[in-house]
Amino acid sequence: MSNHSNAEVSIIIPTYNESENIKGILHLINEHLPKNTIVEAIVVDDNSPDGTGKIAEDYFNSLKEKTKYTINVINRKTRESLSSAILNGIQQAKGKIVVVMDSDFSHPPQLIPKLVEALKQSKTDIVVASRYLNGGSIHGWSIKRKIISKIATIIAKKGLGIKQSDPMSGFFAFKKEIIRGINFDAIGYKILLEMIVKIKDISIKEIPYTFADRENGKSKLGTKIIFGYIQAIGKLYRYGKKEQQKETRSSVKFLSKAARFFSVGACGLGVNYLASMWFTSSLNMWYLHATILGILFSITSNFFLNKYWTFEDPDFNAKKTIIQFGKFAGFSSIGALVQLGMVYYFVDELSISYPISLVLAVTTSAFSNFILNKKWTFKEKVWS
Repeated sequence: MSNHSNAEVSIIIPTYNESENIKGILHLINEHLPKNTIVEAIVVDDNSPDGTGKIAEDYFNSLKEKTKYTINVINRKTRESLSSAILNGIQQAKGKIVVVMDSDFSHPPQLIPKLVEALKQSKTDIVVASRYLNGGSIHGWSIKRKIISKIATIIAKKGLGIKQSDPMSGFFAFKKEIIRGINFDAIGYKILLEMIVKIKDISIKEIPYTFADRENGKSKLGTKIIFGYIQAIGKLYRYGKKEQQKETRSSVKFLSKAARFFSVGACGLGVNYLASMWFTSSLNMWYLHATILGILFSITSNFFLNKYWTFEDPDFNAKKTIIQFGKFAGFSSIGALVQLGMVYYFVDELSISYPISLVLAVTTSAFSNFILNKKWTFKEKVWS
């Protein structure tokens, strides 16, 4: 394909089976290019059975005289991770500024000039298009998909200490020079996470945008993607641990573990909801039975996440793990009873409003749950 050695901005578009979308997105990019800027688009196709790569090549060849930018296509022989496709495109990029986006119209090309301009006009290293910043939104997602996204975002922010509102965004721009010397694992589908964790002292700006779910083609979200994400989070967490000096202050270590414990609890609410809804909608189970199973699922997921992540206990000996799980489930039940008792007492005996009572009860039960499990389930000193 044609090569533009003078490109200032390179737009990386990873694709797999996007034959229904690729021409449209390339046309829209052509309509919304940054002013007075030489641009190249790099389509990285993972050997799509529907011929996405060939369609992109034919589109550029047929309209070469009418397009205001160059389109290059990298045809990979096998389907690999999304992150590796993006890295492949970056390696071929000629521009000093790189924009990463999807081809399914969920990322509006109209925002590209704004992303590029934000990089040019400031000392910012990365500009992220955020769905969760004030002014941003998501259209077309089911409640289930929104919950999964929120859980993934919470895990990334709390687990990796990330402050940005949308570290899971797949739509962002950055100065290519900032990744020089960085070794990427390219696991999963969100390379932005790796950049935020591994590049030291970077300046990040966020711009709100409206994410619109795809109209054509199938979503790539599946079990493989989810497990890839969990694997990536684990590797990035271990990377961060190695890079940081070992913390010696007991207060900091205590608050860090408490924050992880409460983050896991928040994720557990999502697991509870999704499991309960699945049992009622897919298996036509009675809602009370479904709710009980949802609670069991959330307690189980909370236990394993807290064991491995919060309390950093890698010993999964069957007998030890079963005993720990029994204690964890027991303390979780006690916490639930404490919460119910406090809500009743505050509302009926002290005449405190229900919302305030609920906050007080949830906070107290969650904190007591953390202390009990820290001391008795995972055998740690309380103040450590």
